[in-house]
Amino acid sequence: MKLAHLPLRVSIGAYVLNSGLGKRNLEGAAAEGMHGMAVAAMPQLGQFEPARFAKLLSYSEIALGAALLAPFVPAPLVGLGLTAFGAGLVQLYLKTPGMREPGSVRPTQQGTGLAKDIWLVGAGLTLVLEGLTHGRRWHR
Repeated sequence: MKLAHLPLRVSIGAYVLNSGLGKRNLEGAAAEGMHGMAVAAMPQLGQFEPARFAKLLSYSEIALGAALLAPFVPAPLVGLGLTAFGAGLVQLYLKTPGMREPGSVRPTQQGTGLAKDIWLVGAGLTLVLEGLTHGRRWHR
């Protein structure tokens, strides 16, 4: 892990890991609510039962958080995972009714919590691009 990646990977990794750990035991109404919101944005997730979906989401977040914290996981690889995860959250924001102002991508007050997840996509792409361009100089 490059020293310059440390603040980004540790802060996001700890956040995502904690989020995953917090979802480990979701059941009942909490799992159903999370599942319902996800299915509204991505109907293919309807094939999972709510408790199973919550477990898979929890395990995915734990794995991603741990990969971000692990110094031996290459930046482009962990960046791809982070980009995909962030893109899923952005899709949730864009497709969930009430999250955006009508006819706009600007968030409503209710949507601000999801809209902010765009930073995960930016951070992931930064890790991917930096890893792919490492040692190369930009030429005109």
